[in-house]
Amino acid sequence: MSGVGKGITAASIARILLSKGYNVSAIKIDPYINVDAGTMNPIEHGEVFVTEDGDETDQDIGNYERFLNKNIYKENYMTTGRVYQSVIQRERNLEYDGKCVEVVPHIPMEIRDRITKAVKKTKAEIMIIEIGGTIGEYQNLLFLEAARFMKLEMPEDVVFVIVSYLPIPAKVGEMKTKPTQYAIRTLNSAGIQPDFVVARSRIGVDEPRRKKIAINSNISTEDVISAPDIKSIYEVPLNFEKDQLGNRILKKFGLKPKKSNLSDWRKIVMQSRKAKKEADIGIVGKYFATGDFYLADSYISVIEAIKHACVVNKCNPNLHWINTDEIDKKGPDILEKYDGIIVPQGWGTRGSEGKISTIKYCRENHKPYFGLCYGMQMAVIEFARNVCHLKKANSQEVDPKTRCPVIHIMPGQKKLLAKKQYGGTIRLGGWPCKIIKNTNLSDAYKKKFGNKKIISERHRHRYEFNNKYRQKLEKAGLTICGTSPDGKIVEAIEITDHPFFIGTQFHPEYISRPLDPHPLFVEFVSTCLQMRNKKK
Repeated sequence: MSGVGKGITAASIARILLSKGYNVSAIKIDPYINVDAGTMNPIEHGEVFVTEDGDETDQDIGNYERFLNKNIYKENYMTTGRVYQSVIQRERNLEYDGKCVEVVPHIPMEIRDRITKAVKKTKAEIMIIEIGGTIGEYQNLLFLEAARFMKLEMPEDVVFVIVSYLPIPAKVGEMKTKPTQYAIRTLNSAGIQPDFVVARSRIGVDEPRRKKIAINSNISTEDVISAPDIKSIYEVPLNFEKDQLGNRILKKFGLKPKKSNLSDWRKIVMQSRKAKKEADIGIVGKYFATGDFYLADSYISVIEAIKHACVVNKCNPNLHWINTDEIDKKGPDILEKYDGIIVPQGWGTRGSEGKISTIKYCRENHKPYFGLCYGMQMAVIEFARNVCHLKKANSQEVDPKTRCPVIHIMPGQKKLLAKKQYGGTIRLGGWPCKIIKNTNLSDAYKKKFGNKKIISERHRHRYEFNNKYRQKLEKAGLTICGTSPDGKIVEAIEITDHPFFIGTQFHPEYISRPLDPHPLFVEFVSTCLQMRNKKK
């Protein structure tokens, strides 16, 4: 089922096999017709993760990057829409030599070819491939068929892992294996026999349940891997290694570990467990509510970046979700109890005024503030309105007819919008940013990069700072602390005499990793702790 932990399982297996000396990469397959994840509402499918080469992908690509501590590129991501688009284009180009192009075998063959290209691109010795969706759904059958083809062609080189949830009904009090048994039978009906069952549940799977799954699934008891709920996703590789999952996978491949070293990973997990200090961080956004539930997956990279920074600062994060509607109703004074505030990415009109009120409160009350992309743009609007007295200041995204567009549409984007070319057309991927010296931004980066003047950060935006207002805002005290190398695009702003007030047009959260935390998040959390101590 959705959200059961397939992505974290795939990422954890990748981390384990990497630790055993193999070059490992990972592919995510999504069964939806969308060509990429870029046009989907975050509440619909969670966060859109942007790769270094500018692909808008599923959030699991972000998990792969964080666990492997390496970049994943567009070749490692595919959707049904992307696969069909390629096959149709090839047919139009007469690349099938006039044959009748059919769903089977041509679609599975295209899937297999894409996997092969990704292996060549990454030079991976072992490629982890996650097929999204649920067993039995019509939409992922063609991907399962491609997997079956590969097993037939390379029986010694393909291993299957199914991640299945074992419920414990409250009124019964017993872990139930029947849903997993039926899931495996459904997988068998697609011509695939799993080699491993990752048994997800609230608690660890016991021996009687292991045996029951093994008997009904034609696998050995040792190949049923316990995957209980845990505090941190970064503990999953360590949990899997208790059942020797890595060595058991290598054995099925006829391989031996070249080494076995999860010490660096174990270190960050232990540091997190030992932390006693706490930081209360409020995240003000609008992509939370889905019916009666809150969906934190809309901002998963931000959450993980905060966690990485907290490990460095030897503290635990207490994350608080504040919907912009709540700010509109109750006012920004409800933010007083938090040590710091983050306004992350967002789109459109709804919630903009609540975010501006939040930023005004943080600026005036010296509350640590970190604005990401849209959060940076809203900070510029707030400063223009309340410091520069440009009362009509706004973004053209919020009000296309605004008379004072301190945030305006990027050159070249107007034509794309007129043609309704939305997908994959915004400023995406890694772009160079020039750090302005003697700023808080440069001080934060200096701790990691030294005096390096140009760094690379990832982007996902269509609107930008309007340089027409640059001189007026700078004169009033807004510091431009990061720009494109030619100085034309404003990449970051700050208020230098504030404890921490930084907004970035880029998304630093995309490149933060547990073994390599982003310096801006580290500095933000550090400032939050300092302000917390002062408050005490």
